Amino acid sequence: MPSASSAVSDSGRPVPSSLWRDADFRRLWVGQTASQFGEQASLVVLPLFAVLALNASAGQLGVLRAVGQAPILVLSLFVGAWVDRWRTRTTMVLTDVGRALVLGAAAMAGFLGWLGLPGLLALAFAAGSLSVFFDVAYQTSLVRLVERDQLVPGNSALEGSRSAAQIGGPALGGALVSLLSAPIAAASSAMLFALSFLSIRRIRQIESIPKRLEHHPRVRRRIHQGLRFVAGDTSLRTVCLASAAFQFFFAAVMTVYLLFLPRELHLSGTVVGLTLAATGPGALLGSVLAARLPSRFGYGAVLVCAAALGDGVFLGVPTLSDSSVVTVPALLAVSFVFGLGGQLVNVTVMAVRQAVTPDGMQGRAAATITFVGMGLTPLGSLLGGFLAEEWGLRPSLLVTAAGMMLSPVVMAFSPLARLGRELPASPDAPPAAAHSRPS
Repeated sequence: MPSASSAVSDSGRPVPSSLWRDADFRRLWVGQTASQFGEQASLVVLPLFAVLALNASAGQLGVLRAVGQAPILVLSLFVGAWVDRWRTRTTMVLTDVGRALVLGAAAMAGFLGWLGLPGLLALAFAAGSLSVFFDVAYQTSLVRLVERDQLVPGNSALEGSRSAAQIGGPALGGALVSLLSAPIAAASSAMLFALSFLSIRRIRQIESIPKRLEHHPRVRRRIHQGLRFVAGDTSLRTVCLASAAFQFFFAAVMTVYLLFLPRELHLSGTVVGLTLAATGPGALLGSVLAARLPSRFGYGAVLVCAAALGDGVFLGVPTLSDSSVVTVPALLAVSFVFGLGGQLVNVTVMAVRQAVTPDGMQGRAAATITFVGMGLTPLGSLLGGFLAEEWGLRPSLLVTAAGMMLSPVVMAFSPLARLGRELPASPDAPPAAAHSRPS
């Protein structure tokens, strides 16, 4: 935990010391960080368990990843409307308990040799469903927890840790599977969720939640309001399209990549874990640069260049061979550069999204962007598995990696690329959103 005097947000602004002295904010930050790392680690632990322990085929791995990602498509919009009317602390605590139990069950079944592919599919879907609830709830919780003038630095701190988890979490999961075993890795993820539960449940401030009035818009109408708001904002609309392109092809890439490393390059589990873990140092450097580069070169330029760098580096992976002495160093470099570029994009996009979203739309806007941006990931995972079986691993990896370049292209030809050194201002919240604001 950074000290009160030295903490710096990922948007480049110093975090006020009063914010870090707020015990409830620290509890939320610790809990959210642990939860995000547990979630992202489990996204690698379960597929690697299928590949290494169950010898899953490419098609089966694609189905497993798709099942775990399906709740994003199925539940996100409904969860956004639901969370706006309930206490986020309760939602986060219950989902942490649920995910700890799910990963604990996976670990126990794995130790006893009882976990087959059907059970793994059920656990992946359960964990994915609970994660949708947590992810939307934590993005809404800060609005009800801190003063208005602390929202920007508070959101920057939370989104910075989430961005780090999105890149470092998979590396952590891969390293745990490689150095220990899949069941122990699953148990470690369960412990992270337990840590999140213990931290968030200690939040003392009582949330003010919207009153349930008779004229309160129905869920369907509230979902429509969130969709209309995001679609009507140029920056958010572009973020959705670029994110959807990236997440779709990245899901396909990772399905092929998790098979390519052990089966085509014949790398051991330990080496696979080390190559994945190299994203961590890259993400750390990306986090440092994200606090400086946008204010110097402009948010648009940083977004496009970082996305092109981080996504494009995967194009070189299919050229590697298992007998070359440069293979492992090259894979480490790929992971490092991907972590650097990915963290730059994540933090910069989060800053833009936070800046243009009114407080009263937090839950629905977050759910809408998640729905659009990540809703296609199950189909991407299925595509990766299908291509790997039909075309082979190298051609499939090349095609899916090339598809990832669509994301920086979308941003480059949009007004998002022309953002300058200052973030755009937030519009006033729509009148319909007033019902969802905390009283």
